[in-house]
Order: sequence, then C-alpha cells, then structure tokens
Amino acid sequence: MFELLNKTFYGNTILEWSIAAGGIILSFIIARTLYWLIGHFFKKVTKRTQNRFDDILVDMLEEPIVFVLVITGIWYSLHFLHLSDMAETIVSRAYYVLFIIAAAWLITRLSDATIETYLVPYVRQTEGKLDDQLLPIIRKGIKLSVWSIAIIVALDNAGYDVKAVLASLGIGGLALALAAKDTVANLFGSFTIFVDKPFVVGDRIKVKGYDGFVREVGIRSTRLQTLDGRMVTIPNQFVANESIINVTSEPSRKITMDLGLTYDTTPEKMELAMKTLRDIAASHPNVEDRIVTAFTEFLDSALNIRFIYYIQKGKPVFDTQNDINMQILHRFNELGLEFAFPTHTVYTKTV
Repeated sequence: MFELLNKTFYGNTILEWSIAAGGIILSFIIARTLYWLIGHFFKKVTKRTQNRFDDILVDMLEEPIVFVLVITGIWYSLHFLHLSDMAETIVSRAYYVLFIIAAAWLITRLSDATIETYLVPYVRQTEGKLDDQLLPIIRKGIKLSVWSIAIIVALDNAGYDVKAVLASLGIGGLALALAAKDTVANLFGSFTIFVDKPFVVGDRIKVKGYDGFVREVGIRSTRLQTLDGRMVTIPNQFVANESIINVTSEPSRKITMDLGLTYDTTPEKMELAMKTLRDIAASHPNVEDRIVTAFTEFLDSALNIRFIYYIQKGKPVFDTQNDINMQILHRFNELGLEFAFPTHTVYTKTV
C-alpha cells in the first residue's frame, strides 16, 4: 500500500496528489458549510438588531467570502505538489487576480446595497429632481472606478507592465475614439442634458415621436416610460439634438375648439351661444380665467365659433374636457342651438 502511494505521476506521488485533491474538496465543504451558517444563523442574528448596516454587510459578504475561501483552499492545496517554476507562477498570479476580482465584487455589492438602503429613500423624499438624476450616475461611477482600479491592479499582479499598457492605449487612442464615437457622443449628450436641464426625472416629455415620463437619465441613455406603460431607451446624443416638448413644465393646458352652428342661426343666437360657452368655462373649478370666444368664419356649411380655454396646471385634462363638452351639449340642446354638419342644397330648374 505504501509503495502504491509512493508511485510518481507527472512529478508527484499518488499521496501528494491525494493530499492536494483532499484539500480542494475540503475547501469546498468548508465553503458550503460557511454559506449555510451565514444563511441560517448569522442573518437571523443580524435581523434582531436595530442597525440595518449589519444586515447589508452579512448579505453582501456571503458570496464573495465563500468564493475567496474556495480559491484560497485550491491555492493552498496546490502547494503540496511539486510544480515547475512556470506552473507555480501561473497559479500564484491566478490566485491574486481572482482575489482582486473578489474584492472588487465585494466593494461594488456593498456600495450598491448601501446606496439602495440609505440614499435612495432619502432622495425620494427630497423635493428637487437633481439628486434623482445624479444618483444613477454616482452608482455607475462608483462601479466603473472600482472595476477600473481592480483591472489595473490585477494586470500588475499578473505580470503585465501597466505603464506600457496605458502607453499603448495612448498610441491607439485615435482608433479607440473612432470606435467609441457613439459612446462619446452619448456622454456629451448626457452632459448637455444636465447643464441645460430641458427636463428632470419624473417629467412628461415628447421627443422623437415618443410621449411619456422620464424614469432615468444615465450616462449613455435616457429611459422613457410611454403612456401605454412601455419602457423606451433613447441614446442621449439623439435626445440632446432633438426638439423636446416638456409637457410637465407647461403653466396650463390650452384647449381649442371649433363649434359650427347652422346658417339659420340668428345674430342674437350667436351671441347667446358665445355667452353660454363663456359661462360654462367660467363656472368650472379647473378652468383659468382666460376664456376666448369669437365668431371667426363663414364656412361652407357652418357659422364657426372659436372657443379657447385653459385648464389649470395639475388638474385632470380629460375629465375637465369631458365635463365641459357634456355641459355644452346639454345647454345648446336646451337653447335650441343646432350644430351644423356638411350639407349641400341643390336647386333644379324646369326646362
């Protein structure tokens, strides 16, 4: 039995291969046990405390810590083998790279969860909209910064000359700029949106044929929720270059109507019709004092009255229009004012 264990394969005995394999298996078992303990014990303990940060910390540490434990167990177990210098170098560099990735993963998870727990509720309570626009940028900026640093440190630990890599990026900057011109255009578009402020998160706007509410303004694109509930993602370069109608910023909603009465309507009835329209609009609580009525045209089949009124900001537009239109229909029928429709009178001559 002892002789069998001392047999050599690929520079290591069966005993050494068995110890390394056992160490790797043991690391997975320990990692799985730790994962179970965190889920069934530590989380229950932290839920009993009043502080929410310990819940976030335990929840975000769960997967990265288990991952680090596994790669550390594998790295330590491989030290029981006699590896070549190149193999040892590869194993060590791979371990450090994976460890750095795990650290970046943990930091981004922790920062994102902290922002979601503490900053997002605070931002939702504030009256201003600027913080609603900046928060997604801050979250993505933190992730981008952490992963950029992690990649640079990982490349350095992997044996690459980071300075040479950065210098080569400078040499290939022109090609990179040409390839990323759309990204750069979207970045400048987002900057233009933040500076000019044609809208803020929550505003209803009309842009590129879409009508909806702004849900998020990011570095690359703007998310719009249309009136039928669909989400539309529009690149910021197009948003910045388009004519934008900000419906939310309007001081009031202007409603223009053309009402045609029949040609047998007398001047007195025309005056009565216009007075009735003014009274209906003035008596509605959602309508401003600005009311316009005018006998504007002699159309082919009707005497046209232009009726303009303004619905107050924040009041229901469709409900107000419905109320006023129903009152017009009732009052005109009561007063005997007839609406016109396209008609033709044909005279025949007997020959």
